[in-house]
Amino acid sequence: MKKNIVPIVGLILGIGLIIWSITSSGNIASFVDAPSLVITLGGSFSAILISFPLKSIKKLPSILKKLVLDPNPDYAKLIETFASLSRKARSQGILAIEEDIVEQDNELMVTGLQMVVDGLEPETVRDIMEITSENIEKRHSVGQDIFLKWGEMAPAFGMIGTLIGLVIMLGELNDPSTIGVGMATALITTFYGSFLANLIFIPIASNLQMQTNEEMKFCEMIIEGVLSLQAGENPRVIEQKLKSYMPFESKEDATKAAENLQQEEQNYG
Repeated sequence: MKKNIVPIVGLILGIGLIIWSITSSGNIASFVDAPSLVITLGGSFSAILISFPLKSIKKLPSILKKLVLDPNPDYAKLIETFASLSRKARSQGILAIEEDIVEQDNELMVTGLQMVVDGLEPETVRDIMEITSENIEKRHSVGQDIFLKWGEMAPAFGMIGTLIGLVIMLGELNDPSTIGVGMATALITTFYGSFLANLIFIPIASNLQMQTNEEMKFCEMIIEGVLSLQAGENPRVIEQKLKSYMPFESKEDATKAAENLQQEEQNYG
């Protein structure tokens, strides 16, 4: 998949704007407090450890790698692949596409094509592929659920840190000169919680949700393409059917791919 640096740019830009707003009217050192960060980040992570199994949390590094990947699958290539397979199946028989299965890198597509070659009934093929698609969605939703929950927990622990700071401050009211400093320190944890939730955790969850939605659309196209291939439909019909799943801005790429395919068909003929 193509690299996508937009999320990284957005994160850097957001942090930069916050730092600029602080330094333009205050001292950034006053916003740095290790205990507050430990309470907010460490406390919320501890809650995540309670909320999710360890095997899911271990996947966080690989989940974060998805943020730098382009969430838009190559729809044009998929359509071109199915049209080419359809042409081959119509001219040489459905068993002829077996050698092309090993060239596919999508697990759902490999599963579907193999079942078609094995001669399973269309209803069975659809049922198994839909179950596989649902399992893919559930697997990918784990990261989204973790970061959504983290986004909920961070402000809550920020408030806990603020309450702790207020309790400590109120216990030392005999020295009025410490009230201002104590109040500022107490509020830093609320700042940390809002910052982590709204600039990091929730945006990451939204990004992962968008990628999951795109992949599920891609899975729907694969299922439709496999069933159309099994039914022996014309490559042009398959192409038009799959293009109906595509977002408008991607159809131009698919049209170019179709033109290339048409040229190949003419050469093949």
